Amino acid sequence: MVSAFKNILSGKSKGIGVELTPERINVAQLRKQGQGFKLTTLASAPVQEGLFQEGRILDPPGMAEIIQSVLAENKIKVKQVATAVMGGRDTVTRIIPVPAELDDRELREMVLNQEAGLYLPFPREEADVDYQKLGLFVDEDGIEKVQVLLVATRKEITDSYIRTFENAGLRIDVLEISSFALIRTIREQLRQFSPQEAVALVDIEFESTEISIAVDGVPQFSRTVPIGTYQIQSALSRAMNLPPSRSTELLQGMTIPVTPSESTMGTPSRMGGTNPGAAAMLRIIGELADELRRSIDFYLNQGDNLEVAQLLLAGPGAAIGQLDEFFTQRLSLPCSQVDPIAALGLEIIQDVPDTQRSGLGVVLGLGLREAS
Repeated sequence: MVSAFKNILSGKSKGIGVELTPERINVAQLRKQGQGFKLTTLASAPVQEGLFQEGRILDPPGMAEIIQSVLAENKIKVKQVATAVMGGRDTVTRIIPVPAELDDRELREMVLNQEAGLYLPFPREEADVDYQKLGLFVDEDGIEKVQVLLVATRKEITDSYIRTFENAGLRIDVLEISSFALIRTIREQLRQFSPQEAVALVDIEFESTEISIAVDGVPQFSRTVPIGTYQIQSALSRAMNLPPSRSTELLQGMTIPVTPSESTMGTPSRMGGTNPGAAAMLRIIGELADELRRSIDFYLNQGDNLEVAQLLLAGPGAAIGQLDEFFTQRLSLPCSQVDPIAALGLEIIQDVPDTQRSGLGVVLGLGLREAS
């Protein structure tokens, strides 16, 4: 943003992508290779409870130690990174109309110092703000205007990211919203849809799910709901009388019933037959489906918005077996899982299991920024 939210929508360099989440730190390094890219490094490390919560870094020195450890273990020597702030109550993305006749200086003044404060749920002086011009359009009064993508986050959030990476001996070259990185990763997939179709991106992370509705690759609407893999795993563990755990490995390899009448999950070899956690797991996923429906309905009710053509599932939670079929049935909308490696056509030097691929959309999008 103006000073701290750096190069949110532009900029090229050669560093690495680093994704910070409450559960893990993910690192990706990409190299340009011909017309495509090669994934040269992919690394990850767990984050202990209390370091990162609800999109906020609570312990910058602690997070910095994990970053340094991952880089050292994988012999990565860089000075700059691209990273992303998670969507939520401390971030805002909005498309706003402004007069088309403004020059660049006037536009900057209007967006940053006049318009921004109208759309923020927190005081303007507490926010870092950035923007990018989009296309021209003619409003209902016949006046030519330009659409501007406004992005903001609380200064305390961006400051905590800057402190974390400074403690790790790194400079933030790019700081953006995580949904932008995901959109960059699946850009070619999004181009399969016409400019008259909206697509809902559903990024199921550890503590929450970020819902972004995009048209022509530009986010039009975003909402974060407090349901993620941790909530699904916790319900499953309680139902199966297992001790509470931050690890969500139990979800990997699980398959949910496509219809409520089914009561089995997984396979006998993995799950030991009928799984008593089926109903508990389905209840949480059903709540998430209801939140998706509410979000889509809210978006559609905001004026002349386009119908949602498809749901694209990303994030660690997208790896749950038959989740796409469940949402297709529950919401009566086509739904498919995103494979970020396939979406980018990446050459890889290490095998990446199918159960882990859907969770790489953000970090690969960040790595792509640094490889361009």
